[in-house]
Amino acid sequence: MNTIKVTTTQNIEIEYELASLGERILGYLIDRLILCAYLFVILMVLYNGNLFEKVGWIPYLFFLPALLYDLVSEILMNGQSVGKKVMNMKVISLDGAQASIAQYLIRWVFRLVDFSGTFNVCAIITVAVTERKQRVGDLVAGTTLIKTTPRTNFQQTSYTPTPAANYTVTFPEVANLADKDMQLIQEVILRVNTTGNTALASHAAEKIKNTLDLRSDLEPERFLRVLLADYNHLSSQE
Repeated sequence: MNTIKVTTTQNIEIEYELASLGERILGYLIDRLILCAYLFVILMVLYNGNLFEKVGWIPYLFFLPALLYDLVSEILMNGQSVGKKVMNMKVISLDGAQASIAQYLIRWVFRLVDFSGTFNVCAIITVAVTERKQRVGDLVAGTTLIKTTPRTNFQQTSYTPTPAANYTVTFPEVANLADKDMQLIQEVILRVNTTGNTALASHAAEKIKNTLDLRSDLEPERFLRVLLADYNHLSSQE
């Protein structure tokens, strides 16, 4: 199984499963089928209406969505296109954060090298041989594709049910954290459950305690779960 370990801005190491070459190819083909269908419809409308002759260059504007499809999709869909979403993949920065618009733009520009200019050969070779399954655009942008589906069953995930109405918040300071921080905590718990690496939970718990100036004698993983429950409760009250 190909994986990548990234260190987040909270200095916590998380392991992701990389999208395979086969999965990337299937996602690419799905997107290309969508674009082919779109272009077919547009061409039929333009030709049947003789719009190329009637309105000059304006019909060519209808080809812009096809040209910008990959870039706009990744920006608006948080690193995914329709093909990537179907294949449960997404683009991330190598530091574990969501890729920036600049990184998406670099990946899009380098499609000329990876796909159009080399008939897809460059992308296939670089993804196949690079350690992090990166095409040239990924190498330059500092990104890669990861799988978004969990590697464990439901019982092993860090799912935290919404607390009851009479729930008592243990750490009200958790309100100072953001949704992305809680997602990171969930990933840490999931990682601990799948690998048994309790040191990861300890490190995450200490970072959060220092950030929020908290004191707790709870076991690290239990502490993280209580934080999730507190956050869910406080969020439901807003």
